[in-house]
Amino acid sequence: MSTESIMEILEAGIRTENLRNKAIANNIANLETPGYRRLDVKFEELLAKALLSSGELDFDDVEPEFYRPELNPVKSNGNDVVLEDEVANLVKNALHYKAYIRLLNNKYKQMNMAMNISGQ
Repeated sequence: MSTESIMEILEAGIRTENLRNKAIANNIANLETPGYRRLDVKFEELLAKALLSSGELDFDDVEPEFYRPELNPVKSNGNDVVLEDEVANLVKNALHYKAYIRLLNNKYKQMNMAMNISGQ
């Protein structure tokens, strides 16, 4: 896999975690809204499918997207948001985001070192 592809994956991961953070915030804001169904972001499945497919990886097909998982039991008001789950998702999302940022920073450092070595 090329450096460019790795960087595109990391950047897509960062965009995904930003989008997922918005979904989680929206879920928490609508905790008591009657009929509200929680949002999540689909990305990992799309990325895995793209990586397993033969041919060149096209990141236009691997954009994160909102969806409603409808896995949680629905409360009497038609809402399926569970605050404890959303807080756990928020923590997990923050860790994923930090990991993507660190990996991307390391990749930039490697590229910078390579340019400095070859420029001497």
